Amino acid sequence: MRWLVLNLKSIYSPVARDLVAVEDNFIDLADNWRDEFPELHDMLRHILTGGKILRPALTFLSGRCIDAKTDRILNMATANELLHISTLVHDDAIDHADTRRGKLTVNNIWGIEKAVLLGDFLFARAGEFTAASDNLRVVKMFSNTLQTIAVGELRQAKAVFSPQQSRDGYFKRIAGKTASLLKMSTESGAVLGGGTEEQIQALSGFGYNLGMAFQIIDDILDFTATEKELGKPVGSDLRQGTITLPALLLMERYPDDNPVKDFLANHDREGNITRTIDLIKRHGLIDECYLHAVSYSDKAVALLETLPPSIYRQALKTLTTYLIARRK
Repeated sequence: MRWLVLNLKSIYSPVARDLVAVEDNFIDLADNWRDEFPELHDMLRHILTGGKILRPALTFLSGRCIDAKTDRILNMATANELLHISTLVHDDAIDHADTRRGKLTVNNIWGIEKAVLLGDFLFARAGEFTAASDNLRVVKMFSNTLQTIAVGELRQAKAVFSPQQSRDGYFKRIAGKTASLLKMSTESGAVLGGGTEEQIQALSGFGYNLGMAFQIIDDILDFTATEKELGKPVGSDLRQGTITLPALLLMERYPDDNPVKDFLANHDREGNITRTIDLIKRHGLIDECYLHAVSYSDKAVALLETLPPSIYRQALKTLTTYLIARRK
């Protein structure tokens, strides 16, 4: 199929120049500290390079679905990515993670305390870029999303190493942690592109459903991809005590003899991680997880049909397919 040979660069091509402008903002943000605070400059250059820049792409593509010539989106696209990166920096610090996508984490190089403070700095700069969009609705959206992300993180922290898990709890967590930010990326683009309320809600719903599908795929890959593809050990979420959909389905299917529950009870953790991964792969649970992801992605694509045809709408459709089929 055609999408198998696609990559993000080709999908992003309708907004390629816009994304270069976001990267230029990142370079300027870091270089402003080169002389005054070289360590902060080095931290920023380390963390602001090499990402997928998915959220800025969603912001630009959504805005241009409404108005192909709009030039009001750059600040918000930059803010969306800075907010995302700040949450990753904090996540890695909380988890004491050594690497992310094969790259050393900020806390690994500079320590936990500096990582937390860098995350705070990025939150603040994201807020500043949001304010520069000069749109009160978008500013309120940013504030609400930040609160939603924090609640999602608190839900996850409460559930860590707990045997009391549910699908409802899982879906609430990923809605807060992941879907809310993709929702803001698409919705803010639609608002700044001058969309009607119907168009704004369609793109908001698209971002939410894409975010849910995206996180489920991430959680699948944590069990099915290789360590090289992941840039971290297989089963990392489970090792951290985070129960994602594949492990949750295994707990539901085998409520009595279950390696996940044995792992949570601190019995032979390495052995039970290995057994969990094996059972998840052998008992059709990955396919069941994919059905959930595809259900969300189908809802996302259906919402795009309410928008006029354009290269930007097509890019969002293709991106959805790509994100479901990815291996990393």
